[in-house]
Order: sequence, then C-alpha cells, then structure tokens
Amino acid sequence: VGPLADRRDILMRTVRVLVHARVQGLSFRAFVEANAIARELDGALRNRREGTVEAVLSGDTADDMIDALRQGPPAAMVSGVDSEETSDPVPKGFSVLPTF
Repeated sequence: VGPLADRRDILMRTVRVLVHARVQGLSFRAFVEANAIARELDGALRNRREGTVEAVLSGDTADDMIDALRQGPPAAMVSGVDSEETSDPVPKGFSVLPTF
C-alpha cells in the first residue's frame, strides 16, 4: 500500500443528496456547481422531473456543501435535504447532467 495521498479515492466521503426546493429559474444548478468547485468536490448534479435536485458529492468538504444546499441561493425555498453515504465511484471533477 502506497502513501495515504495515493489513496484519495478510498479516504474521501461520498454522499448522494436529494434537495427538495423551489429551484426553477433561480440558477440553483449554477449555485451548486460553483460551490462544489470552490470546495474542490468531485461529483455531479441534475434536476429531476418531479422537482427535486439530485447530487453526488465526493470530498473532504461534502458536509459543508450539504449545509450550503440547505440554504441555497437567495431566492430558493429549500424545504429539505436528504443525504446518504454511497460507495459508488465518482469521476474527477464536477459536472451538471441533463434532467432525469
């Protein structure tokens, strides 16, 4: 086994998050993307047809990002954030995916 720095993929916390909020027309995805990149998180997000936003976040600052999601951008009305640990592999970088 190499140094811990070489084991980043094993040490990083990865969570799947579902945000319940009014987000249409509020740049919520841009808010999430900018905050995830600023926190150096890997992962992705997408709107879901039923009106929620789903994100997968991987990195040391995932908990801070979940706190930011609870607030959202100024006009968003976040009513809840559900999160669960996941062991799904996450590619490097952060991306916005098409609505699912």
